[in-house]
Amino acid sequence: MKILISADMEGATGVTWPADVLPGTPQWERCRTMFTSDVNAAVLGFYDAGADQVLVNEAHWTMRNLLLERLDARVEMLTGRHKSLSMVEGVQHGDVDGIAFVGYHTGAGAEGVLAHTYLANSITGVWINGTRASEGLLNAHVVAEYGVPVVLVTGDDLTCVDAAGYAPDAVTVAVKNHVSRYAAVCRTPARTAADIRAAAKEAAALAVRHEPVRGGPFTVEVEFDAEHLSMAATVVPGVERCGERRVGYTSGTMYEGIRTFKAVTTIVSAAVEEQYG
Repeated sequence: MKILISADMEGATGVTWPADVLPGTPQWERCRTMFTSDVNAAVLGFYDAGADQVLVNEAHWTMRNLLLERLDARVEMLTGRHKSLSMVEGVQHGDVDGIAFVGYHTGAGAEGVLAHTYLANSITGVWINGTRASEGLLNAHVVAEYGVPVVLVTGDDLTCVDAAGYAPDAVTVAVKNHVSRYAAVCRTPARTAADIRAAAKEAAALAVRHEPVRGGPFTVEVEFDAEHLSMAATVVPGVERCGERRVGYTSGTMYEGIRTFKAVTTIVSAAVEEQYG
C-alpha cells in the first residue's frame, strides 16, 4: 500500500494568522514544527496500518516548509515548486492507493481559518460546474481521474465539513475550531498528533484504488477582487471574461483544468500591485 500525503500549512495545528505561514517570519519558523508534527503523525498512522510506502508532497507556498529531519525515517518527501500537478504531484504514476489532505483549509469566499484558494488574497471565489470550490474539491477531482480516493483530511472544523462534500467516506480530524479568518480555538500538538495518528491508521482501510472517474467537462469560474485581474487572466488561452471581475474556462478533464487554473493564478499574482492590489 502506497499513500500520498498532500501537506498544506494553513490548516495545521496552531496556525491562525498570516505570519504563521509566511516563510521567513519568526512565527512561521515556530509553526513549521507543529506543521511537521501533524504530517509525521499521519505518516506514523499509515505505517501503523501496514503501509509499505508513504510519500509526502509539500504543498504550501514555496513548498519548502516541512522539517525533513523530524519526519519518520521511512518516509520520502517531495519538496519544492514547479510540479505538474502542484499540490497532488505524485498521484499520476499509477502506484498510489490513497491520498491524505493534511493541513487543508476552506476556499476563498467561505468561512474558515485563513480561507483562500491558491492565492492568499485577490481571488474571492472559485466555482466548478456551479459549486463553490476549495483546494480540497479541486484536488479531489484531479485524484479521482487517477482512481485514487481521498482517505484523510485534517484542518479546522469547517474544513472537515467541506471535506464531507468531496470525500464523504474520508476520515477527518479537526485540529482547531474556527472563530474567524484569523482566530481559532486550538488544540495542543500532543493532542492533535495523537488524533491524526489514530485517524490515519483508520483511514488506511479506505486506500483502495478504483476505476478512474471521468467527470468532465469541467467549467471553472474564478472571481477576483479587482477588475484588472480578470483582464490579466485572459492572457491564458481558453480563459474568457464572464463578468466584470470574473473569468471562466471549460476543460475536458480536471488534469487540464487544474493546470489552466495554475496558469491563471500565476498570471494574476504577477498583475497585483503593491497596496492597491
